[in-house]
Amino acid sequence: MREPAFWYRPRSLESYALGPLGALYGAITERRMLREGVDAGIPVICVGNYHVGGAGKTPTVLALTKLLRELGETPVVLSRGYGGSLKGPVMVDRTRHTASDVGDEPLMMARDVPVTVARDRLDGVVLAKSQGATVILMDDGFQNPRLLKDTSLIVIDSERGLGNGKVFPAGPLRAPLEAQLARTDALVVIGGGRAADDVAAELARRNKPELRARLKPDAEAVARLLGKPVFAFAGIGDPERFFRTLRARGIDLARTRAFADHHMFSNEEIAAIAAEAGREQQTLVTTEKDLARLHGREGVPDDVVPFAVQLEFDDPVALRQLISDHLYKARERRFSRR
Repeated sequence: MREPAFWYRPRSLESYALGPLGALYGAITERRMLREGVDAGIPVICVGNYHVGGAGKTPTVLALTKLLRELGETPVVLSRGYGGSLKGPVMVDRTRHTASDVGDEPLMMARDVPVTVARDRLDGVVLAKSQGATVILMDDGFQNPRLLKDTSLIVIDSERGLGNGKVFPAGPLRAPLEAQLARTDALVVIGGGRAADDVAAELARRNKPELRARLKPDAEAVARLLGKPVFAFAGIGDPERFFRTLRARGIDLARTRAFADHHMFSNEEIAAIAAEAGREQQTLVTTEKDLARLHGREGVPDDVVPFAVQLEFDDPVALRQLISDHLYKARERRFSRR
């Protein structure tokens, strides 16, 4: 779906009219969040959002994967596989799966880390542990009570924040903010904006840290695009952020096209994009997540440039200490129960 524009306006008639539905949805979700989850037997780190749509969870998961390996851990990512048809549990295999099987994000992440897709997250845990996992990295699922979470990191885009602060469908929040703040262990704010300052300040009053981070584009991808007219397209939570990132790197965006998040491109759309770029001699560029959805499809031009980014934390030492402490406490809790 495309996010309604009124979600990111302070006041609107649409938000007011949908308020009662938002209150009902929020009450149901808040009640679900109170349930006690099942213990996976190994530490579970959840990377989630307070709101629907994207904010940078996938780059955060990949950054944590790297850190956990440096700490001597064997992480396996657990995903519901949004947009995929397989219920799982299944380990993602890039040689035989497509985004329509397992979802675009799991397919993209599987290049760097083992990923299990499972509608029932407990089944996914069993499969992940059979692969030697010492830590489960949950991609999303913060509001889902099925699995006990030892650590919950919430990702927020510093430019967009939480919009109007209303609960879906009146706004972008998945549950009342207070219920979500109470279950947060740390906030990851991506970018240099100030839209998340109020949330960070409230969590600071509860002794929950804020970790600032920035998306760093791949230098090789930037070099391939500089000095050329570029046609950028994206079907992610915030395509405009992608376009802004390209412009900020001095890339000449001759044309842009935005699609809904997780958009599954039709053959006709692929052909139309390729034809338009070809007529104007424009270089095609898209996100790695979008390219994952084009993986294995016929008619995709060979010269589409994937614009890779990595998440870099302003204070990597603080992140390392946070994760180390939470892993120690998670294992200490389990040992004390024996």
